[in-house]
Amino acid sequence: MSARAFAPAKVNLYLHVGPPGQDGFHPLESLMVFADVGDWVAISEETSPPLQMTGPFAAGLGVEDNLVLRAVRLLSDRLDRPGPAPALRLDKHLPLASGLGGGSADAAVTLRLLNRHWGEALTLDELEVLAGDLGSDVPACIRSQPVTASGRGQILGPAPWLPDMPAVLVNPGVACPTGAVYRAYDEAGPRDRADPVPDPGELSDVVAAARWLATLRNDLERPAAAVAPLVTTLLGRLRNAPETLLARLSGSGATAFALCPDAAAARRLAATLAREHPDWWVRPCRLGAPLEDRP
Repeated sequence: MSARAFAPAKVNLYLHVGPPGQDGFHPLESLMVFADVGDWVAISEETSPPLQMTGPFAAGLGVEDNLVLRAVRLLSDRLDRPGPAPALRLDKHLPLASGLGGGSADAAVTLRLLNRHWGEALTLDELEVLAGDLGSDVPACIRSQPVTASGRGQILGPAPWLPDMPAVLVNPGVACPTGAVYRAYDEAGPRDRADPVPDPGELSDVVAAARWLATLRNDLERPAAAVAPLVTTLLGRLRNAPETLLARLSGSGATAFALCPDAAAARRLAATLAREHPDWWVRPCRLGAPLEDRP
């Protein structure tokens, strides 16, 4: 492989969703952070196929409308580069339809990787604008840094200062399609407005962060549980664990995160869950701080 880049999982620490507007879109307020677990995208030394997919979750991916190939076409058109783009390899480690923004992260990293391959033709700011054509989460994944999102998710702002947060990511092996979750949200009736969240100031450690986050919410938890009832079991198990400071669904699910007081507690909780539920996807991780590509 001539070049590769890490596509970290996205986690919504909170997600406030308002009722749909006249345009049919739901306004939201969210704080997105990134994990040190994720996928990899690489420029392949092979010339075909245009996208090779490997990894434990590759089998569930389609090729024709894959976000990675859409990102390739989008950047090629933007830079007016006729002819075939370099072949890519996607090493898929994040579960699908899981609330972790895996497809968005893969697309964002593809834009960055090819932009670098083609001589840094666009700035990161320009890539963020371009990424909006691929989905509301993709612009935030360009830099993979903590960020607030509002509007439809496309309006990005600075995140509060966050400490490193040891955590466990858990997916119970069920899909929560975003469309189905939003339909369940709408069917449940009136909801709170997605008001801006005040800056909490500097959060000194993960305990302070968990205490602040406990005053906020994910408005898609209940509708996600209606779509995939196992979400209720998952959240109950995490919230009852002695290692857990705070447990919440990420995005529309079905992945949840548990914040832990330290890395040892996160590893201990992950080991217990993996032993109890060998069919669940369980990963201890670190959330919050900007993440660089790893070798």
